[in-house]
Amino acid sequence: MRLLTLVVLLLSARGFAQGAPWSRGESQGEDLVISLVTFGPGDDVPSYFGHVALVVEDRRLRQERLYNYGMFSFEEPGMLLKFIRGRLEFWVGEDSVARTLEFYRSLNRDITVQVLNLLPEAKVKLAKALGDNVLPQNRDYLYNHYFDNCSTRPRDLIDRAVDGQLVRATSVPGRMTLRQHTARWGWVDPFINLAMDYGLNDQVDPPIPQSVEAFIPAELMNQLDKLTYVNALGKTVPYVENTLPLYVSTRPKTPDRPPRYFWPLLVAGLLAGALPVLFVGAGHLRPRFARIGLGISSALAGLVMGILGTLVAFLWLGTNHLVAHHNENLFLTSPLALAAVVLGVSLARGHRKAAAARVARLWGALLGLALLGLLLKVLPAFDQQNVPFAALWLPVLLGLTVASRLFLRWQREAQPA
Repeated sequence: MRLLTLVVLLLSARGFAQGAPWSRGESQGEDLVISLVTFGPGDDVPSYFGHVALVVEDRRLRQERLYNYGMFSFEEPGMLLKFIRGRLEFWVGEDSVARTLEFYRSLNRDITVQVLNLLPEAKVKLAKALGDNVLPQNRDYLYNHYFDNCSTRPRDLIDRAVDGQLVRATSVPGRMTLRQHTARWGWVDPFINLAMDYGLNDQVDPPIPQSVEAFIPAELMNQLDKLTYVNALGKTVPYVENTLPLYVSTRPKTPDRPPRYFWPLLVAGLLAGALPVLFVGAGHLRPRFARIGLGISSALAGLVMGILGTLVAFLWLGTNHLVAHHNENLFLTSPLALAAVVLGVSLARGHRKAAAARVARLWGALLGLALLGLLLKVLPAFDQQNVPFAALWLPVLLGLTVASRLFLRWQREAQPA
């Protein structure tokens, strides 16, 4: 059995090396079947949004290939740095259909096949484009999660095969914004979902057409299921000739709407902001407890907020992720908050005279910066949808500002005249 498998793989590799018959002009349009295969979400973050591939089959010559526009390698030199900086290159892969379907089935991911309803000439055109795309000089492209990915490339190929009718038909307003689609498909892990949302700027908030929504494979699949086009014979026909659900996973289904985090974040912010006030409130009975509590609270809050602010600033200044530049969350979590780590530790260790005043000034300044970010939202340029994060951080900043000023006043009142 192992020998037979090895022979099959070797023959397959040899056939792939020689190129597909439609690439060499040997296939006839009447013999070709072209399908869009949509895979459901997976376990890791890159697969939260699903995946898509195109399959070409020549039934006369009994050859078929799967074209995958989502190929990248963790072993590529500098891959992690390229990914962080937004310079990661993907490539178009050509693989066995059966092997790929079995792989996704083993991951318990939905598999849906849509046989495209194209005339023979359009099939030849699309198949030839796929064969050309996997050539070494053509296969690499600079990946963009929203505008140039494994789903938008097949969309564009199908669109060219029908003379631009797909993009024209989907130029109508979409159902959701890019931010909402991102949150919807990231629902399985609230922590990761919030982290992705925190790093996005206002470019993902305006309304988008349905054509842009097709960056999500399931959106492209649903659009093709519902739409029609006019073929070269002048007939109005559906894009999809037949839909085959090859595998239905046991995973929970993606919700129709994105999750809402406003109230949980507000409650968390109120609780976190109340802690330093409670610490200082107990100061009349136990001054040392108030000082240590305020110092530790300031250090921890400064560490979290400062790290978040530094990461957001790095995404803007150090990467090509345009959807992360000019992020208004910098008003809420500034890198300047890292100064609270040093000042908070100093206060907790008993250096009260200077540290208490500096802590109070720092939190007051950071609260003012956050309020400025909210006030600027009256201007069109400051329209980022980050109210849930304001609901989290404003109570924290307010609580630390109030607590530090109360402690400073109590400290001054306790000093002898």
